[in-house]
Amino acid sequence: MPVPYLEHRPDVVPIDVGRQLLVDDFLIEKTDLHRQFHYPERYAGNPILQPETPTELGQFAEKEADGNTKPTAAMISDGFCYDAKGATFKLWYQAGWRDGTNIVSSRDGLHWTRPETPLEKGNNRVIPKLPGKASRHGTGIAFDPFTTDSTQRYKMLLYDESKTHAFVSPDGIQWNPAGEVTECGDNATAFYNPFRQKWVISIRVSHSVRNGRARDYREASDFLQAIHWTPLPDKAATQAASGSEEYEWAGTDPLDLPDPAMLALIPGNSSDPKIRSLYGDPPQLYNLDAVAYESVMIGMFGILRGPTSGKVWEQLKCAKRNDLNIAYSRDGFHWDRPDRTPFLACTRKEGDWENGYLHSGVGVLCVVGDKLFFYYSGWSGVGPKGPSTYAGGATGVAMLRRDGFASMDADEKGGTLTTRPLTFTGKHLFVNVAASQGELKAEALDEQGNVIAPFTAENCLPCIGDTTRREITWKGADDLSRLAGQKVRFRFTLRNGQLYAFWVSADASGASNGYLGAGGPGFDGLIDLPRAAH
Repeated sequence: MPVPYLEHRPDVVPIDVGRQLLVDDFLIEKTDLHRQFHYPERYAGNPILQPETPTELGQFAEKEADGNTKPTAAMISDGFCYDAKGATFKLWYQAGWRDGTNIVSSRDGLHWTRPETPLEKGNNRVIPKLPGKASRHGTGIAFDPFTTDSTQRYKMLLYDESKTHAFVSPDGIQWNPAGEVTECGDNATAFYNPFRQKWVISIRVSHSVRNGRARDYREASDFLQAIHWTPLPDKAATQAASGSEEYEWAGTDPLDLPDPAMLALIPGNSSDPKIRSLYGDPPQLYNLDAVAYESVMIGMFGILRGPTSGKVWEQLKCAKRNDLNIAYSRDGFHWDRPDRTPFLACTRKEGDWENGYLHSGVGVLCVVGDKLFFYYSGWSGVGPKGPSTYAGGATGVAMLRRDGFASMDADEKGGTLTTRPLTFTGKHLFVNVAASQGELKAEALDEQGNVIAPFTAENCLPCIGDTTRREITWKGADDLSRLAGQKVRFRFTLRNGQLYAFWVSADASGASNGYLGAGGPGFDGLIDLPRAAH
């Protein structure tokens, strides 16, 4: 995907919103530092949620012909957030394969309880098993603290095999129907882009020119408006030609590689090219969840690596090979995917709870102290009576350093990074840096590249240590207030360390005024505001 803001960067970049992540070269004019991408560590106590109740164990869900059930306590998008009003983490998930939607809550984000809900005595259901033969597929639940309507603090999209339905809720427990959604495939989800103040529908589609499963895009200022649109008359048509409100958006490309391990699973008649082609299908974009984090949008791309036919997986009785990959966007539409190494990969180990079929959750991440929590689900592919593609769904969490998606690194010889011209209204420069065996200094430059006294490297007090929030100070200056509103470059000199982010705060606490994913403890909402403003 071409990314216009990287190909034609603005002359000056305002940085008043959020920590400035170094995941791309948008802010960098010159550097000899090396960019390194980082990956989260799985929590040792995983899975944090696994099938235990009769509902989750499949007592009321569909069964296979041999009576094998498909125990499930896992997200297929579904959702999670931290609700500051109750100081509680909330997570919604599929309880029993294609059965109802349930909720769990937690004080620390690691240990979860199943609250009894009004819907069903002794159960934690929030959406019942659908009537008749219909079953729930993907469900997306988004937390919306920005709304002025208290009855719509939570939004839901739910697919029932034929249609997608919208719901709204004041508390995430009691849900009210909000109408049918314009036709779209299963696993459609919604997210809010606060940079543009738009609700976005991530529309599940199938494009012959996009390797099959892909995503289309719909946006509107209001959620209830966003769920209705004029669809593309033909999936091969272009938006410009049709005048539709649905845009072709995202898919896989040749840099997304198939899973070579699948070739070993080809049945005995593997010489048949038709059968071989099933296992060598190009990867597809199974899902796309997104959230605003600090100054960028973080996209979680679910990539299906192996066969694209569900029937093939069911014949194999093996969990699908879905990995989770990270993408970055500064406008919420164009995605930059500089690193194709899976952010979270299924283990591909028979019997592991995350053997395959990894799914992210709507919300993508929570901010918990100096870490980011990524809740995700995986499938073992093992049921009570043996292997089954969709059995053994459970939920876990992985943790990454705050802002830790990518760092700009220097060895013992050191190096520099000079930003492009920036403007700000704050007065305190902060960094996220790891330099326990080295140091970081910064200086300010004018439009011509001249150092602005007293903000010189010589006057800068060196930053030594490993911290996700450290203020940079200079001798002879209390703060950066005299530079506010001017076009300024920062030049960082780093030795033996890693620089993850920088930002200029209006407050000595280092509050970034940026976005916090699905929230976290210590914040009253989804924006990192000074404590006095909370």
